[in-house]
Amino acid sequence: MARMTEPSAAGFPVTTALELTGMTVERDLGIAFGLVVRSMGFTRSMGAGFKALRQGEVTQYTALLEDSRRHAMDRMIDNARLLGANAVIAMRYDSSEIGQQLTEIVAYGTAVVVRPTA
Repeated sequence: MARMTEPSAAGFPVTTALELTGMTVERDLGIAFGLVVRSMGFTRSMGAGFKALRQGEVTQYTALLEDSRRHAMDRMIDNARLLGANAVIAMRYDSSEIGQQLTEIVAYGTAVVVRPTA
């Protein structure tokens, strides 16, 4: 499994791994999550629909999903901070469609309190 660790949202560590290198998990605070539901909007959807008729990347959708993932991660970090965490481990994304116009993106992981390993 590929590991992703990023210092996001002002140095708040988030990783897909089950641990942070050089850190010890002192407390597991439970699940933190961030949820975003987005719509492209009529005008942008029409432009993306025409572009989808041709082969290749539909950049409007790519930009929307990248922005949505960042927004969901920021909300997850905010939720983890409310729980008293200073890091998130085992972070994942999930997505689904609500009807034909809405996309739901959720970022979730385990909110933890970590300290540097002695």
